[in-house]
Amino acid sequence: MQPTIEPLGIEPQLWSAADTLRGNVDASEYKHVVLGLLFLKYISDAFEELHTKLVEDPLADPEQRDEYLAENVFWVPQEARWSRLQAEARQPTIGTTVDNAMLAIERENQSLRGVLPRDYGREALDKRRLGELVDLVTNIRVGDADSRSKDVLGRVYEYFLGRFAALEGRGAGEFYTPTHIVRLLVEMLEPFKGRVFDPCCGSGGMFVQSERFVEEHGGNRNDIAVLGQESNNTTWKLCKMNLAIRGIESDIKWNGEGSFQRDEFPDLKADFIMANPPFNDSEWGGQLLRNDVRWKYGAPPVGNSNYAWIQHFIHHLSNSGTAGFVLANGSLSVGGVEGEIRKGIIEDNLVDCIMALPGQLFYTTQIPVSLWFISRNRSKRSGRTLFIDGRDVGEMADRTHRVLTEADVKRLANTYHAWRSEAGAGEYEDIAGFCKDATLDEIRSHGYVLTPGRYVGFGDVEDDGELFEEKMQRLVATLREQQEEGLRLDETIANNIKGLGYGG
Repeated sequence: MQPTIEPLGIEPQLWSAADTLRGNVDASEYKHVVLGLLFLKYISDAFEELHTKLVEDPLADPEQRDEYLAENVFWVPQEARWSRLQAEARQPTIGTTVDNAMLAIERENQSLRGVLPRDYGREALDKRRLGELVDLVTNIRVGDADSRSKDVLGRVYEYFLGRFAALEGRGAGEFYTPTHIVRLLVEMLEPFKGRVFDPCCGSGGMFVQSERFVEEHGGNRNDIAVLGQESNNTTWKLCKMNLAIRGIESDIKWNGEGSFQRDEFPDLKADFIMANPPFNDSEWGGQLLRNDVRWKYGAPPVGNSNYAWIQHFIHHLSNSGTAGFVLANGSLSVGGVEGEIRKGIIEDNLVDCIMALPGQLFYTTQIPVSLWFISRNRSKRSGRTLFIDGRDVGEMADRTHRVLTEADVKRLANTYHAWRSEAGAGEYEDIAGFCKDATLDEIRSHGYVLTPGRYVGFGDVEDDGELFEEKMQRLVATLREQQEEGLRLDETIANNIKGLGYGG
């Protein structure tokens, strides 16, 4: 019998083993294979734990479906139990066995219908490797009470989502926002109580972090209601599974038309909106929505969705609601119709905070982005906006991706909360090069451009005691010396090439 994998710190080891079994299957397909099996193992572990207790109870019926529903545990029929999959892992029919298990679970659990992946029997999927993957998953416990308390599957699931996003690159944007970005949004908004909405929710990271935030701060997770919409059906399934494994009750809608063309929550007024929309989208269907009720500040241009998303968020905010979302930096300064819409939003006293972030934070794009915070609850900060220039935060996780550290997240969020609570006085202070409490008149003087660098100025430059004129003369002289040295090197290289018989 193989040893059970220790359920703490296993993410990298489990990923390495699972990725080895991937073979030539694309990451975009393989993620559904792995995450589907992890989900199946989770609900089977939870079922088996309760099943064992019911077997020992003379007054209970361990095969009675209602016994499990009463404990908020998914009912797993005989043909879908993990022991069945484990017994048949080395059979060439394992793909069909897994598909039948998924189908049986959907049939018995209304909330999972149409959610679970059921393509394990396809010819292109190597059944030997699939069997080995079943064996691998067998050796971790993810659904029993102890594992649930440590959120073992949640951490593994989240880790796998991130690694698959790294493999997929630009294609990952449909389902994954890096955890550190989500963490920052949640720490800024502090969604303790109310309706949390994400109209482009991907795999549900905003909701997971919101629930985690509430629990970490001693709140009651039942005090927040989770609502979302997603246009990609496979991503919607990932979201439903991601929330189900954590026991997060939610109302996540799917339709292929998307939030603009078919808003599933037309009357919703949310207390918190968090989103990473597909910004700079030129195919958002704006030509069909020129007179939409959501465009209070003007119809967005057909060729770019940014200001459609901003107004969509504003439309769904409650009278005291706050929204935090990611957008491309161009949205801060673009002119024309979008500039006029931005002017209207600013004059309506809705822009609470603008934060600039560095590039390389996302798998889908290397460009720097900004975070917008829009609020209807600005009585203490009326007519003022906080600008934070965070372009120098974070550290490189590898050659191409930057991450925000926990210290970065705390520094950025604490700056915002100090400003919110003191309205520009007391513990908050402007820091040159980092943050600035700006008035509406200052924003007007900059032509309603919201780029933080225009407001925060430059940080302190260390005074080395050298006069400016003297320093410039020295630097110019050094530059001329380097230019002359460059010419000498060019001449030397050319002569060497001639000596080798090349050139004229």
